[in-house]
Amino acid sequence: MQTVKLAIAGFGTVGTGLARILEENEEIIFARCGKKFVLSSVLVRDVNKKRDYLPGPDVKFTADADEFTSNPDVDIVVELMGGITVAKDIVTKALEAGKHVVTANKHLLAVHGIELFEIASRNKVGLYYESSVAGGIPIIQSIKESLAGNRIKSIVGILNGTANYILSEMSTNGLEFDTALEQAKELGYAEADPTFDIEGIDTAHKVCVLTRIAYGKDYPLDELPVKGITEVEGQDIRFAREFGYRIKLIGQVRDVGGKLEAGVFPALVKYTLLLARVGGNYNAIRVEGNAVGPAFFHGQGAGSLPTGSAVLADIMALAKTSTPDNTGFCNAPIKKADILAPDLATSEYYFRFTVQDKAGVMAALAKCLAEHNISIAQAVQKDNPDERDIPVVFTTHKASTKDVKAALAEIDKMPFITRKTVSMRILKG
Repeated sequence: MQTVKLAIAGFGTVGTGLARILEENEEIIFARCGKKFVLSSVLVRDVNKKRDYLPGPDVKFTADADEFTSNPDVDIVVELMGGITVAKDIVTKALEAGKHVVTANKHLLAVHGIELFEIASRNKVGLYYESSVAGGIPIIQSIKESLAGNRIKSIVGILNGTANYILSEMSTNGLEFDTALEQAKELGYAEADPTFDIEGIDTAHKVCVLTRIAYGKDYPLDELPVKGITEVEGQDIRFAREFGYRIKLIGQVRDVGGKLEAGVFPALVKYTLLLARVGGNYNAIRVEGNAVGPAFFHGQGAGSLPTGSAVLADIMALAKTSTPDNTGFCNAPIKKADILAPDLATSEYYFRFTVQDKAGVMAALAKCLAEHNISIAQAVQKDNPDERDIPVVFTTHKASTKDVKAALAEIDKMPFITRKTVSMRILKG
């Protein structure tokens, strides 16, 4: 019986889940892979910390990163620490020592992925990362293998469970943003500092990873347009529903005439689309290929066992192959994408203006939008005799980001505008 020795850096939620699956599913893992996987060492910050689950007595826990990375008996290193400093050092040393690496670290891959892929290729080892995007959903392998014969036209997804939970609670239970966020923290869906989730940064990391695996090109993280959900209010949720939409935080990349358009943004999603119906802390991804058409993936985007399952899938895949394909393009060097300038992107839009209740406001808004080539599709004004300021909502036909920015900059300076305008894209298909 061939034995594959594993070392795990980080033994939090995902590391614990992986260890449990290795133990509980040992029989089926061997039946599928023909190899026995043995956990030999675990790198942690505090070896004395009490843990809910401990693997067998032969597993060595250490806080010494140098000792961990220098172990010659390890075949596959699993990086589950997060961050981009210590994690990068561990991954780099493992690859250079000729060890395969499995990581769930989308932040590391988004920032340093190109460099790490080159190191892996040079040392002829695998760097696999199924669990870095959408937890237990098998999206990386699906694009890399099952959809390999397609030209990917677009990827549109809900890639952050925390943000989706907040928006779902605002929609379903009428909570305001701050209340929904606190509830997400209490349930363990949101970190104490939820910035990466609610500002769209976590989703941006995943868009970078998906872009590389789908197109073999790099869309640099620092050039990716990113907008989170902190401006979304309960009234936006209600207006969206009135128009037939649900608000979701969207990560997207698509081919527009040979150039890539990508970004992260809150959007009104037509209620008839499957994406609009994804609730709670779930993730979902819609991939459209020129041959397969649209394919929809839905499931747990995080969690101990779902993410551990994805990590284990990579471990088993590496154990069964002699020629790892890390990028999905025969390990060819990943070059920068030909990027569509973000200002040239077009979309239908939702605008919520907060205005003084006075005559001529609607006409002034419509006139300014028309002067910037923005055509109004629908308009709603909600009068409230108890309020001095009222919301005016427009939805538009397709307009460029450049024109939208120019129009809103002008409108927000108008004397009757009392709060900064809220704008979001609209997705219908």
